[in-house]
Amino acid sequence: MQCAHRPNMTWLYSRHIMQISWLIAASSLLFAFTSPATATEPREFILSNGMKVLLVEVPKAPVATVQVWYKVGSRNEVMGRAGLSHMLEHMMFKGTAKYPKGTFSRLIRKNGGMDNAFTSQDFTAYFENLAADRVELALELEADRMQGLVLDMSELTTERAVVKEERRLRAEDDPQGALVEALFAQAYLSHPYHWPVIGWFGDLDAMTLDDLQRHYDTYYSPNNATLVVVGDIKADTLLPTIKQLFEPIPRGPEPKPIATMESEQKGERRFLLKRDAQVPFVMMGYRVPNFTSEDSYALDILDSILSHGKSSRLYQNLVYEQKSSLAVGAEYSSLQTDPGLFYFYALVSPGQKPEVVEEALHREIKRLQADPPTEQELQRAKNQVEATHVFEQDSNFRHAMLLGQAESVGAGWRKIDQFVERIRAVTTKDIQRVARQYLTEDNRTVGTLIPVPPKQPEAPSTAAQQGRP
Repeated sequence: MQCAHRPNMTWLYSRHIMQISWLIAASSLLFAFTSPATATEPREFILSNGMKVLLVEVPKAPVATVQVWYKVGSRNEVMGRAGLSHMLEHMMFKGTAKYPKGTFSRLIRKNGGMDNAFTSQDFTAYFENLAADRVELALELEADRMQGLVLDMSELTTERAVVKEERRLRAEDDPQGALVEALFAQAYLSHPYHWPVIGWFGDLDAMTLDDLQRHYDTYYSPNNATLVVVGDIKADTLLPTIKQLFEPIPRGPEPKPIATMESEQKGERRFLLKRDAQVPFVMMGYRVPNFTSEDSYALDILDSILSHGKSSRLYQNLVYEQKSSLAVGAEYSSLQTDPGLFYFYALVSPGQKPEVVEEALHREIKRLQADPPTEQELQRAKNQVEATHVFEQDSNFRHAMLLGQAESVGAGWRKIDQFVERIRAVTTKDIQRVARQYLTEDNRTVGTLIPVPPKQPEAPSTAAQQGRP
């Protein structure tokens, strides 16, 4: 459910201080020119250096999106260097020997396009949205910085300050964002999902050029990347240009797989976070499987039944009937490299107690565990999930994003074509089963934001007022 109070839970960080959902929405307005009916199936190519290329021909309008996805995110970092992937994303715009600082984005804008990038727990992606006859420019620029990035200490100092300010905005000064961050830290004790994508202040201060160079050399190689181009292109015509630009880039080392897996949770974890805030905020997270499990489709439907739209169970109970919450919802994404969180959140109404809201959330979960949803409720949820999946591909940008994400987390783009069929096969018994199996007390992490009065500035002493030492 989309709402103004919803915290940024997608764990995507852009080099510009903005929510990635805004970025996607803006891109969709500018480039919403294709529907799945007019798009061909992706054509897949593997270059001699191991880089995967996905090309989708959409001849509806003379525009295209070029995206390069690297299989590296915060999960590929180590304790003490949290935020390294996001910092490197910022540094990727600082120039190469051929295209110095500022040239990349200036050239894209000069040719009528827009560019940006984002980092998540599992991947880092760069994109250009522009006219179809300017695609080769974007490809040349991306190929150049895949191997020719120039890292400079003065630029690192500048970007470190920018990222720290971004952290203040997103977490330090945003109590709901701080609670999201704390929830993941409590739910994952050993897995790298423990730390935030943007990193912590201490880690950002400790980051060196050598850290960035090593990260770049390890992960920014063609065999660890996927190039996705969607738009008014001809795959057979564009492929020779792609080979000419990217195949000279040597294959890099194969990144070591992440061996740290989170052990089974043996009991409920609970914490309080006291911050300057207007009203309390409650979150509950349950560790659940990702796309590798057939249960992921039932979990998608479960999410829809509980939280999608004003007819959802959570909205009807907590917002409409009880009026205990200003906003309520749940979130689940199967497209993650490792098993993630199915989490609930509720913004507590003024004068209401967070314990009452938490109990109402528990009650809705228990109701679903005791009695499966009705067939009508199931069909409505399936329609919502299927419609969201189809509309997600209603622009070149969104379509390419879905392909790139599926490839980067290990699902593969063909998994997308299977999604609707699998969703339609989910039964009411499947919903009840996954609710009983995963939404259990021992698998639960609960965090509550407790508002505290803002700190008042200290009054100056009498001596200071009179100017005495």
